[in-house]
Amino acid sequence: MKDLVIIGYGAAGFASLIEANELGIKPVLIGYGPIGGTCVNVGCVPSKRLLHLGEKGRDFFSSFEDTKQFVNRCRKEKYEDVLSYYDVELIEGKAHFISPHEVKVGNKVIEGKKFIIATGSSPFIPEIPGLKDLGYWTNVEALNPDRKISSLVIIGGRAEALEFSQMYRNFGVEVAILQRSKTLIPDWEPEISLEIQKVLEEKGIYVVTDVKVKEVKKGEGGKVIVTNKGEIEAEEILMATGRKPNVDLNLSSAGVELNEKGGIKVNDELQTTNPNIYAAGDVIGDKMLEALAGYEGTVAVRNAIKGEHKKIDFLSVPQVIFTRPNLARVGLNSFDGDFDSRTVKMKDIVKAQIIDEEKGLIKMVVEKGSKRVMGVHVMAENAAEFIGEAALAIKHRMTIDDIIDTVHVFPTVAESLRIVALAFYKDVKKLSCCV
Repeated sequence: MKDLVIIGYGAAGFASLIEANELGIKPVLIGYGPIGGTCVNVGCVPSKRLLHLGEKGRDFFSSFEDTKQFVNRCRKEKYEDVLSYYDVELIEGKAHFISPHEVKVGNKVIEGKKFIIATGSSPFIPEIPGLKDLGYWTNVEALNPDRKISSLVIIGGRAEALEFSQMYRNFGVEVAILQRSKTLIPDWEPEISLEIQKVLEEKGIYVVTDVKVKEVKKGEGGKVIVTNKGEIEAEEILMATGRKPNVDLNLSSAGVELNEKGGIKVNDELQTTNPNIYAAGDVIGDKMLEALAGYEGTVAVRNAIKGEHKKIDFLSVPQVIFTRPNLARVGLNSFDGDFDSRTVKMKDIVKAQIIDEEKGLIKMVVEKGSKRVMGVHVMAENAAEFIGEAALAIKHRMTIDDIIDTVHVFPTVAESLRIVALAFYKDVKKLSCCV
């Protein structure tokens, strides 16, 4: 019987095996498909590389070829080579449970004392008449196109839709976004949703919100999307309609239940309804973030092997959408409770003026009375690079006074975090550069 069996070799699976080795355990690692999972192959790594190359003015075909080589190198250095540094038994294939303590991969049965399920997620495609017959792209095809296209309709209006819209627009493709909600990224602060829509439209991206897609049919030169607001034709359709947990593991045989989101049900220690099985990453069906998946993998192993009862502070987990300017947030929204908030426009931040990147804002949400920082929401150039400071402030339940009493570098966009904290006390338009 194996001490630990890890199912899935993406971010969460690799973090689990590394932590297991550090605890003196040689795990069995089971996975199928490209090693490294979604992020390095068809997620964060290639999409951010392509956004970067498009902003630099690189052409369509050379950018995708460059990215393919970059992904191959990153996968080798960060996943394939990493396996050689650790003591692990790798089994390639798709696993399914045959009992509460056994999985089967092909004809091989592996018995384990403890299990970590880290099988990730895959694109969720809603039922739309005509869509399957005419075909569509997911993130996989959009990152590995077999031809150059002239026009693209993106169905969806959250992180993936926003990033891919700018990516393809940078390469000269006509792009439209169809979003069923009244705003883009509807779970974000409304000011940011409206501001990023303006930015996209200024770049020539056609945005339609509060729209219902009725069907897809063949057009003269492409595919026609029929909606309650009319028809639109494009050469290709990208479905950016969310992701679903990969739970096809015969979990019922293991006594593992699903949650209301269709992911694996876990407690606050990442333990499933089978006390010897834990889950980490996208397969839980909650926040699907690569960095969070890796951290969950580490925590799950420590709880499974050492019984540490470690919990994750989800309030302080940051999220970024890598549009330009970046969108970043951590903590709660202003509409999540009876909070106080302040907003400062980036045009009032000196560094934003210096680099001609004045679009955007920063909004801070605080608890009344205690003045504890409960949320920070940013649309700004390089917001991804300093949202971690806000995450740290929330993790340690700091107040706006803690932020104000910390000297920040001038001139930086990150200084906006201190300036928005000062806005609770003063009119920041009446302040000199360094206060």
